Amino acid sequence: MSIELYPCLRRVFNSTLAGSFASLALTDLLARDGILHQKLHHPPRAKRVVQLFMAGAASPVDLFDHKPLLDKKNGAPWDPGESVELFQSTPGACMAGPWPFRPYGERGKMLSDVVAPLGAVVDDLAFVHDLVGKTGVHSQGTLLQTTGFNIPGFPSAGSWISHALGSETENLPAFVVLPDHRGLASNGAKNWSAAFLPAEHQGTVIRPGSAEPIVDLFPPASNFITAENDQAGLAALSRLNQIHASARPLDDRLAARLRAYELAAALQLNATDALDITREPRHIQDMYGLAAEGPGVDDTVINEKAEAEFFGRKCLVARRLLERGVRFVQIWSGNDNGFPRRNWDSHEDIPRDHGPLAKGMAVGTAALIRDLKQRGLLEDTLILWTTEFGRMPCSQGSKGRDHNPFVFTNWLCGAGIQGGTYGESDEWGYKPLDRDHPTQVYDIHATILHLLGIDHTRLSVRHNGLDRRLTDVHGHVLTKMIST
Repeated sequence: MSIELYPCLRRVFNSTLAGSFASLALTDLLARDGILHQKLHHPPRAKRVVQLFMAGAASPVDLFDHKPLLDKKNGAPWDPGESVELFQSTPGACMAGPWPFRPYGERGKMLSDVVAPLGAVVDDLAFVHDLVGKTGVHSQGTLLQTTGFNIPGFPSAGSWISHALGSETENLPAFVVLPDHRGLASNGAKNWSAAFLPAEHQGTVIRPGSAEPIVDLFPPASNFITAENDQAGLAALSRLNQIHASARPLDDRLAARLRAYELAAALQLNATDALDITREPRHIQDMYGLAAEGPGVDDTVINEKAEAEFFGRKCLVARRLLERGVRFVQIWSGNDNGFPRRNWDSHEDIPRDHGPLAKGMAVGTAALIRDLKQRGLLEDTLILWTTEFGRMPCSQGSKGRDHNPFVFTNWLCGAGIQGGTYGESDEWGYKPLDRDHPTQVYDIHATILHLLGIDHTRLSVRHNGLDRRLTDVHGHVLTKMIST
């Protein structure tokens, strides 16, 4: 049974049992039990995915993509041999990174000192330094990474995966989003929207460490809410749902809403346990960079220790969610508001912005990889590190860098991924070394689906007369980085 048939089967079931609330419940039940879900196209290497998103555009040449020429030419005029139009500046001088690079791991991979904690796991990381984008606009670049399109209205990768594979548990969402504690990135909830897929596949936002990690999960304290009138209200709602469903036999939105309510009830019992990191041994909390007293939620704090705690907390919660059956976890670093910068958009000052964010990210990420590995979970968990585009090798002002949509870096880890470098940027870190055959975001998405056992060309849904898919009409699996 193919994914392409899924909407048709849903219509067949609904039309056969039209007018019946039971048909709505049956269709939803069959979907959740996997009867209507895709049979995998090939044996999977991965069961679950973690996407680490650096909002604001992290600079590869300051983190992972070592360019000795920038050190050699530091302060000299930058001349890539062609005219360069930048997002909000004119090209400045060549600018070396603020942190030295050193070799790590068996391959001697060069990493910046600011991400030194990743050196302990670098042999597990597959770097793609020749990734290209389509735009230097944050909102569009972010959507391209999260949904495969640089315009709104398309499902996120997590939603596609939830739709294709369902959840491994009835007690937690298939797709969970852990945003930056300061706020949402560019596009907000559009980055994890289900768009034209059933609404149950959108991401569920959880804010670890906040006073209310899941908004509106529990009813407010009230003298008017009693067990008796609560049951009466639910009975009335059930009757209204039956009336609504019988009049709309081909509309599956109510089934998605019912599933959301059922999931909320399950979350009341299970989310508290999943989010309670105090149950972790002290040495595990220390590995993730968590202090015993916790960091609080001070939006003005931006230093290495605080960022390590904030990001490390999300990574530890992610591990607890993954081992309880969550299929896709999206972890964000950086938000879209505030000044000085609280994201990776370092136009003014790379050391000020990238310094604490990068060190915090590296501590939490390295801990997550080590933790998954020691539990045997890295074998079937895929980790993707991404950002919306890169930053220029030349200076903006004296210490900043402008947007670079022409080349940037992703890395992948786990689930059969072989460490190493797959695709290089040029000597400046300005464009791909092989400009005729760069890596596209579609290739990253195709590889993720492949590792999950899905042929990306066959994961499609008919929408507005077109067969839509995560990879649009593009994408090649990056087979060289997958072990045999």
